[in-house]
Amino acid sequence: MHGPDRLAPPPRRSSPGGGGVRFPLFWSCPLTNQKSNGPGFSRLNRRQLLQGSAALGVAAAAGGVASPARAEEKVKLTVWAWTPRTQEMADLYMKKNPNVEVVVENVGQGAPHYVKLRNAITAGTGLPDVALIEFNSIPSFRALNSLADLSPNLPAGFGDQYMDWTWAAVSDGGKVFGLPWNSGPMALLYHADVLDRYGIAVPETWEDFAEQAKKLAKAAPGTYLANFGVDPGWTAAVLWQAGWRPFRTNGTEIEIRINDDIAKNWANYWQALIDAKAVDTKPAWTTEWFAALDNGTYASWVTAAWAPVLMEQAMKKSFGKWRAAPMPQWQKGGKVASNWGGTVFSAFTTTPNLKAATDFAAFMSADPEVARFWLTDVFLFPVLTELVDDKVLMGHKYDFYGGQPVNEVFAEALSQVDPSFEFAPFQDYVNLQIEDNFAQAIAGRGTLADAFDRIQDAVVAYAGDQGYTVK
Repeated sequence: MHGPDRLAPPPRRSSPGGGGVRFPLFWSCPLTNQKSNGPGFSRLNRRQLLQGSAALGVAAAAGGVASPARAEEKVKLTVWAWTPRTQEMADLYMKKNPNVEVVVENVGQGAPHYVKLRNAITAGTGLPDVALIEFNSIPSFRALNSLADLSPNLPAGFGDQYMDWTWAAVSDGGKVFGLPWNSGPMALLYHADVLDRYGIAVPETWEDFAEQAKKLAKAAPGTYLANFGVDPGWTAAVLWQAGWRPFRTNGTEIEIRINDDIAKNWANYWQALIDAKAVDTKPAWTTEWFAALDNGTYASWVTAAWAPVLMEQAMKKSFGKWRAAPMPQWQKGGKVASNWGGTVFSAFTTTPNLKAATDFAAFMSADPEVARFWLTDVFLFPVLTELVDDKVLMGHKYDFYGGQPVNEVFAEALSQVDPSFEFAPFQDYVNLQIEDNFAQAIAGRGTLADAFDRIQDAVVAYAGDQGYTVK
């Protein structure tokens, strides 16, 4: 982020968005993936939330919320978004649509944002017209019947301009529950200086990755190819690439396969590296963790498309020494990637001005001028095929990466994301279980494979408590 939004590495364990630190959008993704939607949601039963959602519907039907504006009346839209410069683009929208007033409110970033949305649902009042929602949170808000179907106010074929998997993530049949805005396809960022110094090859496969991690740990004790920090968002994203499909939801029926063979094999892979002390296990997203990446203690990071600019801003010692490569593959020659993070603009069923809300969301998501602004000025990785295919945009060379056009690597990864992954309708609870049980395993209380068994049991019980039939 440039200008006022340049940032220092944030303290990972502090309140997301708090402490006076402003995070750009790409920060929000890992933050909310950790304690995803905050403690407020974990205390609320789904039935309570559904009751609140029903109350919102009753209020709307009874005229308890504002009525739609007549054609001659000015429409006011309230938008909840934590991203920088969002009001700037809202101002541009108002300039082109003088009958609409858009007020952008930052009610908190990450967890506070979601807690306030859910509190409004529970209270039966107070939702904005439009809000940012991360891809992994769409199922949970859909389960509460709080997201409006935007399709009646979209032109035919509107979804054709988006990368396929991003559109699949927001749509269901003919219904559309949000408009994709940015994404986080994954690749490998590596510290070329460290790898060259110790003769470490850039790993093409995960088997290579393990071999090179052991080689580096032996050649330079205290230096690691990677850190296995507990991060549920990262875990889900990397397992996504491996073929893990832990949830299949159909209404109130849900299949839960968290501890399947794919998860166990993945757990055993990382457990072996941890036991061999070939990777470190410090907490991620701390000042120390960023410093370790900067000084070469950690020589690579499998991460998302929002990371390159983030690293450029947060790291000074390693300027010009980082490079990007495709995500290591489980099969040699494979071309499978996954996604970590990314957001959409969604409208809520309570908005009295759904047409205007949809039009605003479409403007922010897909207007050509605005879409290029988000990429070039705010560095949000695009979801529009026109931008992803733009060789000039994707070919921009970054000095931090030795002149490498790193976005080309992420653009290729974006086309390799398998759209069949589903998040749970209570992904925040799943994330909490991953975090707690992985932390126990790293502390020596059982293994990562054992952790998956505990997570499976806890999530199955939770799903039942929330009114789901577990198959």
